[in-house]
Amino acid sequence: MVSRLVPDAPPARPTVLPDEAFGELTSPYRHELLVHCYRMLGSVDDAEDTVQDALVRAWQGRSTYRHDQSLRAWLYRIATNACLDAIERRRRGRRSEQPLGVGPYPDEILGPATAGPEARYDAHESISLAFLTALQLLPPRQRAVLILRDVLGWRAAEVAGLLDLSVPAVNSALHRARTTVSSRYGSTDRARRTDGADTGGRLRSLLDRYVRAWEATDVAGLVALLREDAVVSMPPTVTIVGARAVGEFLAASVFREGMHFRLLPVRANDVPAFVICSGAAEDPVVRPYSVLLLDVVEGRIARMTVFTEPALIARFGVPAQLPA
Repeated sequence: MVSRLVPDAPPARPTVLPDEAFGELTSPYRHELLVHCYRMLGSVDDAEDTVQDALVRAWQGRSTYRHDQSLRAWLYRIATNACLDAIERRRRGRRSEQPLGVGPYPDEILGPATAGPEARYDAHESISLAFLTALQLLPPRQRAVLILRDVLGWRAAEVAGLLDLSVPAVNSALHRARTTVSSRYGSTDRARRTDGADTGGRLRSLLDRYVRAWEATDVAGLVALLREDAVVSMPPTVTIVGARAVGEFLAASVFREGMHFRLLPVRANDVPAFVICSGAAEDPVVRPYSVLLLDVVEGRIARMTVFTEPALIARFGVPAQLPA
């Protein structure tokens, strides 16, 4: 169950958290705060930096903790405010035309996501790239309200207390946030979920065929595995729509003559993913050059999302070069 705030509790005299127990008391919340900051910011690096900032703030402000409030709620308040500050710094530091991107997070680092009992979005979709991208369109406080209400399942009064807002203001922000998100993240995106159980092994078979087609540079074989409306996206700028267009793009821009490939299976954002390694024909080794996430719908590939930033690739622990 999600820990609840006590918004109507009488004021209590601030009590200092024991210095010697601070790490032990806050450590169990570090992972969920990391996931929360990742949802707020859409960036692996920013989320990790902001959690560290939040814990420093918590240590420095430990005298403000009240024992009539849950430690979890107190830490979420600090982490959310740290995220809002990070978003503002990022806004001031970037050019207005520069799009905000959402980066993948390896599952072994991200760990299992959770959703509250009253959550509108389940644990899987709340860390999907499509949902995280839609979140980044929201103004910061609307984003915080939607995450706290619809992802974590907190009550309006709890969110109001955490963000220093009135309950009507929270409800108004939530309504506006839901309207924006639903316009960019609708039923089609919500249906694009890989069947994690995969009792018949269909997903495993599909992925095996996908790898074989890639490593054989078999464009026709790859296209046969795609939905007609399949999308390739390379954030923040490149988007290709339609299986035929995807095939033409691969043939012209990726599967150049003399190149060979290896795909190393990983998982990110709770979906199948691969680190793609490539090399020239005469090269005895291949080198990682991108991370590829797949969305699978009804036995076909619906979306391929590709990231080429070296720092993101490095998070998946792939060596700098491997035998071809």
